Amino acid sequence: MGLIKIFSGSEVLALALQEKIEAVGVATVKKDNIQSARLAGFGNSDLAIELFIQEVDFGKASPAIEEFRMSI
Repeated sequence: MGLIKIFSGSEVLALALQEKIEAVGVATVKKDNIQSARLAGFGNSDLAIELFIQEVDFGKASPAIEEFRMSI
């Protein structure tokens, strides 16, 4: 069982989706590429934030993910 990427995009949208997913009891992992790039000494704004969940939790999180995608 591994992590699957469920979102890549802006930090504002990532935080909104993360909140919806965690509300249904699924833990998320957030990878912040802006912060990583800044610490390495270069900039990167393309697909800034990535959200991941465990594969086994996808069924539980799927309704929240679909609701979020339909609202943006």
